[in-house]
Amino acid sequence: MRIIRGNLKSRRFSIPKNFPSRPTTDFAKEGLFNLLENQYDIEDMKVLDLCAGTGNISFEFVSREIGHVTCVDKDFNCVKFIRQTAIDFGIEVKMDIIKADIILFLKKTDLTFDIIFSDPPYDVKFHDQIAQIVFERKLLNEDGLLIIEHGRHTQLQKIPQFDVMRPYGNVYFSFFTNRSEENTDSKLYVVE
Repeated sequence: MRIIRGNLKSRRFSIPKNFPSRPTTDFAKEGLFNLLENQYDIEDMKVLDLCAGTGNISFEFVSREIGHVTCVDKDFNCVKFIRQTAIDFGIEVKMDIIKADIILFLKKTDLTFDIIFSDPPYDVKFHDQIAQIVFERKLLNEDGLLIIEHGRHTQLQKIPQFDVMRPYGNVYFSFFTNRSEENTDSKLYVVE
């Protein structure tokens, strides 16, 4: 794996064999961050990375001088790997790394975030529950953005805060934004 851009650009990290997580592909990651950086000033934002796995997305955010990233994963090996890689990169002060079930974390946290990124296993059935809890508990700051990575067969368009879905190969990102009742226009625009 490699960091695509920012102050950690070209830094590489190797994922151990039989690692219990599927990292987001470089192609999808590059597309996601191009879209984010063209529409948001992500510097100094607070980010939550759910099902953080390898830490791939978190490291990319930190490389782009995000304010702070909170990583949550329930797998001990994932948490251990992210912690060690953060130390190796010298960025551990920019990250909180938490071992927890993501649904329980969302139900209990008092923190709020500018961006929440979630990459659960594609075959689980709680993608919509993530969005429901995030919006019910008001875990996004004003103009905050929820991004859920998923496979081809997951459909999240019926969630009221849904904006757009973007495919990058076999990786799909669904975007959701806070919208007041007076403003139902999408805040995220996508150039084809």
